[in-house]
Amino acid sequence: MGFSTDCIHAGQEPEPQTGAVTVPIFQTSTYVQPELGRHKGYEYARTKNPTRSALEANLAALERGKYGHCFASGMSATDTVFRLLKSGDHVVAGENMYGGSYRLFSRVLEKYGISFTYVDTSDVNAVKNALQPKTRIVFLETPTNPMMTVTDLAACAEVAHAAGALVVVDNTFCSPYIQRPLELGADIVVHSTTKFLNGHSDSVGGVVISNSDEIGEQIGFLQNAVGAILSPFDSWLVLRGVKTLAVRMKAHEANGNAIANYVANHPKVMKVYYPGLTDHPQHELARRQMNGFGSMISFELGSYENAKKFLDRVRLCSLAESLGGVETLISHPVSMTHGSVPQETRDRLGITPGLVRISAGIEDLEDLIADLENAFDGI
Repeated sequence: MGFSTDCIHAGQEPEPQTGAVTVPIFQTSTYVQPELGRHKGYEYARTKNPTRSALEANLAALERGKYGHCFASGMSATDTVFRLLKSGDHVVAGENMYGGSYRLFSRVLEKYGISFTYVDTSDVNAVKNALQPKTRIVFLETPTNPMMTVTDLAACAEVAHAAGALVVVDNTFCSPYIQRPLELGADIVVHSTTKFLNGHSDSVGGVVISNSDEIGEQIGFLQNAVGAILSPFDSWLVLRGVKTLAVRMKAHEANGNAIANYVANHPKVMKVYYPGLTDHPQHELARRQMNGFGSMISFELGSYENAKKFLDRVRLCSLAESLGGVETLISHPVSMTHGSVPQETRDRLGITPGLVRISAGIEDLEDLIADLENAFDGI
């Protein structure tokens, strides 16, 4: 089926008892078993819930995967993937990634004997040179948060697999509408469903998707054993959101491109980071690897003072953490999403006090531009 059709129908058969076209919210903690040793496929709601199962099947289909497992947050999804490892294992990860992922790696997982090497993953040779005999995972974001660097997934998968490592890709910034890493050689895809998949800023969740029977079985075991599951209501909310994913992403993409070009030509902007601009260093790679360029844009205003003046004047754009909602969300990475990253690392990567990040929503473009122009007037 086509992508839009899968958004609406994959994993979502009409409810058999009533014919309800929308998957019900199965708000139950347990299930009656007809006799000892026999059940109807459901025993306990931590292990399995029909609403969550429908969402897991839906998201797996969108990523062209076989197995989907949903979690209480994007971070719990990522954490579960790393529970596949053991003490002494090594990970190669992107040096520019979501600050919460870096916090998990550096302040939690390293305490359990997992080591990390951080590299510029847009340089495939840097990834290759960082691989060690005990490397078990290469963890990638593309485009990166917030510097919008693009990684060649197929090339990185080739060098990682040659070394016996799994490739894990956080695909949150793109959604499967724009990029499907499994088709490019990745072994595991993770998302914060909070973002574009849900799309309405009213649910927090995460998902792990793979094609491997072995990985699917292991993640399913960990989902049940650890128990950081997505609730039935949140599962229903994401299912509701995904139905409009294709049409939303088209609008996000259109506004993202227009806003990127607008800020790129604004005299108060020093630099813009957006793979859809032709001067982006990985523009051609993004064109080949992605179905569009998305709606995430970062730009440099030169100082914290300028960023504060700008952000304090936005009215239609919402100054808030997160991204991927139908409303335009604008943030300050240094003090918000990347506060846990060491300052020397932020400085080296260009995550400066003057950097602003926009997640373009689907409002009328002229209203967004007017709001941004009013904010620029404050500088």
